[in-house]
Amino acid sequence: MLRISGVNIPDEKRIVISLTYIYGIGNSLASKILKELKISEDKRTKDLSEDEQNSIRTHIEKRIKSEGELKHEVRNNVKRLKEIGCYRGSRHQKGLPVRGQRTKTNNRTVRGNTRKTMGSGRVKTEKT
Repeated sequence: MLRISGVNIPDEKRIVISLTYIYGIGNSLASKILKELKISEDKRTKDLSEDEQNSIRTHIEKRIKSEGELKHEVRNNVKRLKEIGCYRGSRHQKGLPVRGQRTKTNNRTVRGNTRKTMGSGRVKTEKT
């Protein structure tokens, strides 16, 4: 099993898809990496040679911010927004949508799926 940046890459999937398991690498970046290294996107991860595995590993670890380094940077950016007291920072603190979405409806994923309507949390009673 191929391991890059502390993440186990699945063996049975195509390499272009399995690279997206790494935080910070999406479809377009994965295909760009494989194009630079001249590796076919249709190859399965288990079919890669040792040289190809090592070249992918070194390329990602040396040139691309991913996993811990990228998460640390994002955390610092949010922390900076909170410290300077800007609107986006205050939205992060309150746990509300940051990018201008409406909040009257359709923000359950940010707020944690709390339902406060009349019939949603009612316990069903037995009919006798």
